[in-house]
Amino acid sequence: MKIAIYSRGNENNQQQDIIQLIDKLALSGVELVFYQNFFNQFYSAINTNAKYSTFNSSEDLDKSIDFVISLGGDGTLLDTVTLVKDSGIPVVGINYGRLGFLANIGKEDLSVAIQALVNRTYVLDKRTLIHLDANMPLFSDAPYALNEFTLHKKDSSPMIKIHTYLNGEFLNTYWADGLIVSTPTGSTGYSLSCNGPVVFPDSGSFVITPVSPHNLNIRPIVVPDNNIISFEVEGRTDGFLCSLDSRRELVNKEIQLAIRKESFDINLIRLNENNFLQTLRNKLSWGLDKRN
Repeated sequence: MKIAIYSRGNENNQQQDIIQLIDKLALSGVELVFYQNFFNQFYSAINTNAKYSTFNSSEDLDKSIDFVISLGGDGTLLDTVTLVKDSGIPVVGINYGRLGFLANIGKEDLSVAIQALVNRTYVLDKRTLIHLDANMPLFSDAPYALNEFTLHKKDSSPMIKIHTYLNGEFLNTYWADGLIVSTPTGSTGYSLSCNGPVVFPDSGSFVITPVSPHNLNIRPIVVPDNNIISFEVEGRTDGFLCSLDSRRELVNKEIQLAIRKESFDINLIRLNENNFLQTLRNKLSWGLDKRN
């Protein structure tokens, strides 16, 4: 079995956990491939004679890779998605961050997670992506997102007007600081913080959520993900921000943008006993009385 490991960086308080993970995988006979920048940070601190291979980009992740482990929080896992692309390689999120909706396997469950990978007793969650089409090149070779697509005004500039269409038919004009279109996976992210609804991962929908709307009667709306959603933006400034997950670009207001469901899915691994309802209860403290 061959497993690639990706992480944004090696913090001092994580070093022992990383060594423990490497040792456990080695005992299971797993061949490891590390992201080069991450490997450079921690390798000198490990007393080992073993030799590991490395990768630098998505082109290095070939069909010989069985899994990709993401070490970090949800942001790290979103980076991993841009590396995996349409290869279909399952992604395992080990949470070294804070909330961990996506990277929901805790450090305390490392042994259980490794055994699940080795014995292939995990559950594979297929998550839909959102794809961006534009009349100019944006986001290089990864114009898709697992969580959300957003349009947003620049810094302290005035609000923007976002004319929004479903399959060419006018939906609404949003006078707002911005607009979020999230996947079901992203419904627990930025959209949720703007009072968007929580949507189940397999619901086959997009959530359109305004950011600080200037009309009090504007509310989030859920639409089927077979719609093509297009936008025209007006504002007092020449440009605005366009983002896919944590990646963003400054674009001119004359640009033409449309989003749709991506043609491929991302495979996320979860342990058998860890489902979406449990994640909601654990991360949002549902069903707990904080007064006690």
